[in-house]
Amino acid sequence: MIRLLLPALFVFLFILESLFVELLPAELFHSDRILVPHFLMAGILFLTAYLSPKHGILYGFIFGLLFDLVYTEIIGIYLFMFPVIAYLFAHMIKILQTNVLVVSILTLFGIALLELGVYEMMLLINITDLDFLTYVKIRLVPTIILNLAFIILAAYPFKKQFETIADRLSHD
Repeated sequence: MIRLLLPALFVFLFILESLFVELLPAELFHSDRILVPHFLMAGILFLTAYLSPKHGILYGFIFGLLFDLVYTEIIGIYLFMFPVIAYLFAHMIKILQTNVLVVSILTLFGIALLELGVYEMMLLINITDLDFLTYVKIRLVPTIILNLAFIILAAYPFKKQFETIADRLSHD
């Protein structure tokens, strides 16, 4: 049962991102800002911190591939970025503490890194022509604020859930 809970949670986060985009578009606020939910990435990074880096990187790889297949025209951007960010995050967590505040701040940093990596890749292959300052204003900052709100709401439940799963897996 516990082995199905983790994949179910991440499938839920994957679906929640698309539901958020569909149900709460930026036009609703009469704004040209682009809000990009990265709830799945936040979950992967909390998983990396509180369960294990191996699980975080594996889920990053699996859901990065799924994300590319479903949402992007180019296979590989999220397939590469999710596990690499989880790997870097795991190394930062080894140096720093794993309290919920530090993990939340590093998760927000990881989401910013993901956004910047995707922007640079899109710029490199000429999918976007936004200059960097415009990108920061209309996409990066609103995305960081949205994901900060999500992290504030989800950090403690994620921490408790992943610690519980880690405890159960260590006793099996």
